[in-house]
Amino acid sequence: MSEVVAESIPPEQGAAKARRRRVWRIVQIVLAIAIAVAIFWGILPKIASYGEVWDALKSMTWLELGSLVLITGFNLWTYWVQMVAGLPGLRIREAAVNNEASTAVANTVPAGGVVSLGLTYTMFRSWGFSDSGIALMITVTGAWNLLAKFVFPVFALLALVVTGQATGGLLVATGIGLVVFVVLGTIAALALWKENFARALFGAASRTVSWFRSWFHKPAVHWGRSGARFRGETIELIKDRWWMLTWTTLISHFALFLVLLFSLRHVGVSENEISFIQVFAVFSFVRLLSAIPLTPGGVGIVELGYVGALLLAAKGKYGGVSKDVFEAQITAAVLVFRALTYGVQIPLGALCYLFYLKNRSWRRTPVQHGVVDTRVAPSGT
Repeated sequence: MSEVVAESIPPEQGAAKARRRRVWRIVQIVLAIAIAVAIFWGILPKIASYGEVWDALKSMTWLELGSLVLITGFNLWTYWVQMVAGLPGLRIREAAVNNEASTAVANTVPAGGVVSLGLTYTMFRSWGFSDSGIALMITVTGAWNLLAKFVFPVFALLALVVTGQATGGLLVATGIGLVVFVVLGTIAALALWKENFARALFGAASRTVSWFRSWFHKPAVHWGRSGARFRGETIELIKDRWWMLTWTTLISHFALFLVLLFSLRHVGVSENEISFIQVFAVFSFVRLLSAIPLTPGGVGIVELGYVGALLLAAKGKYGGVSKDVFEAQITAAVLVFRALTYGVQIPLGALCYLFYLKNRSWRRTPVQHGVVDTRVAPSGT
């Protein structure tokens, strides 16, 4: 979608930029490792010893473990269907391979979102999809997922209010989320409604990005005209597929919640200790933490957020077990949940990437998809 003004960069500046990138990458890696170590070896063991956590895990039956695997598989499938909704011509098997491979990168590499984005483009291009189609799918599905992250806390708060379980802290957090949701929704609606607003929005974004790029002696970008064209393509896709995008997004987020809920129930945390609505509220609010890219996939930060929030939700109700056992159950459930929704995608994604490298039968050109390649040619305007 971007139009970049090319300019030559002296070799010395190029070498300096490469050194800065390496230093920044090292800083990111060290910071991510330090945060993860501090949480998993410094904080979580003070909440519950890993020996007690293991005892809680061993209490699950094979039937319970099997049900968790099935729910996790369903959750993964919903991601793939959402991608199919956002990219006409995409097959479910291609969505599965791309989603798992790119997610594995995002979950393991510092600033992995950027790297996984590049991998997404590479894979889809080799399968015959145009740059504009790929960008449109990433933007629209990303927007739907972001909206869901802000809408779910609102639903959760309403449920808590109706059942008399709301607290002042939740009211404040939901109020902030609601304001952000309204602001983002208004901007998106205006951009789709008025072409002039879309041009101005993309123009302002390109000036901001160009300013940051200038720090690294990189050329400016110009997104005004391409932004207006992208707006038209977005409107067409939403017209045709808004319902499919909506239901796949909602089911995807709810299926992820079910993995957490069943993990809690299977280690012994009952409805009396933490209700369905409270688990849903914790899930909805902690999901917002995943937007903080301090560690790959929020590893460490997300686990601590779930454990702390669930313990607060319990309000001292331990269901006939000791406080230590209950805290171990909560920690065990969160670790199982994260192992199934975060950890398992790393080896699965690695296998999918190896399959992508070996399999040549899916390689096509944009013409074979019946899609015109609408990549934007460089321009100085």
